Amino acid sequence: MSELPPDDLESPEEPGTPAVPAGAQTEGRRTHPLTALVQGGIWAGLGIFGLFNAFVNGDTFSLFSGAIAVAAAVAGGLLIGLVAGFLRWYFTRYFIDGTELRIESGVIFRTSRRIPYERLQSVDIDEPFLARLVKLSELHMEMAGGGESRSTLRFLPLDESRQLRRVLLARAHGAGADEAVGVAEEQREVITVVGPDRIIIGTLLSLDFLFAVAAIVTLLIVGFAVPDAWAVLGGIIPTGFWLVQIIGSRVIAQWNFTLSRGSRGLRIERGLLSRSSQTIPYERVQGIAVVEPFIWRKLGWQRLSVDIAGYGASSDEENGVSDTTLLPISDPPLARAVAEELIAGSDPDAVERTPVSRRSWIFAPIGYRFRWVGASDRTFIAREGWISRHTDLVPHHKTQSVALRQGPLQRWRKVATVEVHTPPGPVNAEGRHLDASVARDIADQQIARAPH
Repeated sequence: MSELPPDDLESPEEPGTPAVPAGAQTEGRRTHPLTALVQGGIWAGLGIFGLFNAFVNGDTFSLFSGAIAVAAAVAGGLLIGLVAGFLRWYFTRYFIDGTELRIESGVIFRTSRRIPYERLQSVDIDEPFLARLVKLSELHMEMAGGGESRSTLRFLPLDESRQLRRVLLARAHGAGADEAVGVAEEQREVITVVGPDRIIIGTLLSLDFLFAVAAIVTLLIVGFAVPDAWAVLGGIIPTGFWLVQIIGSRVIAQWNFTLSRGSRGLRIERGLLSRSSQTIPYERVQGIAVVEPFIWRKLGWQRLSVDIAGYGASSDEENGVSDTTLLPISDPPLARAVAEELIAGSDPDAVERTPVSRRSWIFAPIGYRFRWVGASDRTFIAREGWISRHTDLVPHHKTQSVALRQGPLQRWRKVATVEVHTPPGPVNAEGRHLDASVARDIADQQIARAPH
């Protein structure tokens, strides 16, 4: 991939090294002019989706009126998107100086978003489908702390996004302004590439995919075999949406999933239509969740998700894809090695296990046999689940708080639950329905291990 033309850059210290884009240090630099075109395409797509949603909800169109409605949706959405995109592009500039990145935007109400380098945690690149067609990308910057921790620059040429990521990360790690100008792309080592074939097979063998297929087949059989049961065929549409969502979120979004390592953290690159490049700094990992769905467990497959400070929970985590997916599908040795690299002492087979009390069978007549907690010198570990097994790993020094919870039924059964709190995310480390005295001891021990 070639760099930006020399006349569009501030002069670097060394020939051939990436530099800060011209104007970004002084008068500010706009994003790419094709931002308006991409925005128009997005609005046109939303217009078509609105028409389709109206059709699903019962609105009917003749062939002629339907064609006019589609043309109006595309033209209207494109026009509105072009105008909105042009205004956003014209009134948005970003500045890079010696202490911070500043993004100024707004047509009527102007805003100035300041990102000090010392608070910058990660810089990720996304290539949404329409933007990717014209070789544009989004730059996402995560800052430490706060609910408004993410800032986005859209849309930039892909080379410029990569340049800015290198410069911003270099300055975030203490390089001065002059040093950051000459920083080269970090050398990375590929850990694994999860091929599309394996992701497809894993999706086909997931329980929710099988349930969706079974539901559609059942509705078809009932609709055609039972008299006056045609109404049930309407359920095929939402079930079909569910099936498409599963395929889109797991197969298309995780296509050619590549995990690599560098000196600053792990990098994830994935996606078929839209492509994303995400960096997970080592120091921001708060915990890891190891998920083993029922059928996968018979084949020895696992999925790894990670708690990352500032990312929060994602609605797509249950679908197996989100910003917190570390490995979409993996063999246990690789999953254990990656987990151990991020969290030392995280091998569940190397800790002494404390099972839940037999008195807790009333809460989970079968599942209680599969619940236990344990701790190594470095990590708290909790496991549960007999259909889908979940193992949560939390480093002691990342423990935010510890809670001991006991409801009325638990008091009656003399059991209690220990909760080890981490930032919002896929990790939910807790020992549910332990013997009450044992739960209190475990809570006290975890408090003593946590940082003070």
